[in-house]
Amino acid sequence: MTENERRTPADEAASLVEDRFPHALGAMLGGSAAQGRATPTSDLDIAVLLPDDDTSRREVVRHRGRVAELFVHTVAETQGHFERDRGLRRGTLLFLYDQGLPLTDDPHGLLAATREQARAALAEGPPPLTATEWERGRYVLTCFLDDLVDTPPSDRYEQLSLADFTLREAAHLLIAHHGCWTGIGKWLPRRLLGADRDRGEALLAGHRAVAERADPAPLAAAAGQVLDLLGGPLRDGYAQRWRA
Repeated sequence: MTENERRTPADEAASLVEDRFPHALGAMLGGSAAQGRATPTSDLDIAVLLPDDDTSRREVVRHRGRVAELFVHTVAETQGHFERDRGLRRGTLLFLYDQGLPLTDDPHGLLAATREQARAALAEGPPPLTATEWERGRYVLTCFLDDLVDTPPSDRYEQLSLADFTLREAAHLLIAHHGCWTGIGKWLPRRLLGADRDRGEALLAGHRAVAERADPAPLAAAAGQVLDLLGGPLRDGYAQRWRA
């Protein structure tokens, strides 16, 4: 076994922080790498806590052949980034601090304090959707669902695209219904199943039925159950104010 093969994702992440941010006040490794689910090509999600005379930013770098996504922020701007994260309802940075692996020592307690801030925000949960957002969500899901059912299997590109949008909209609404954190990409099914195992599995199985058998019926039924939770489909009568 070579030296590179013996290095863990945490080793690689710690090396990156040491090389690029020797002045860091703290750093965390999150995502799949912190949960033991990383593949050899998985990127590294790293939060880096810096002094206030530095600059907050998000950047992607390559370190020793491995891609890393860096969430760099100063101590003074931490709370603002956490509030923005909460507003997006995904909690990406919050989960990184809550569930991640510390990469540096914390002699001054700043990293520990930052983790407590993140945990407090996570415990508070994402902000609830407004009445306008719920109404729009019902309308949009109804539109996607109607188009999915109306699209013949021969139009596979359109059918697959509509299945994707139907799944995403239904998942986000169902997760919000339970007051849980949502996600994108591979985190969407994880958050969905965490929020509602039975209905989440029905949505995911329905999406798979479209992909594998060109059959929209299971996904339509699962998405219809989500709409029923929220007051039913919304078509005529929906109105949205436009601003110039």
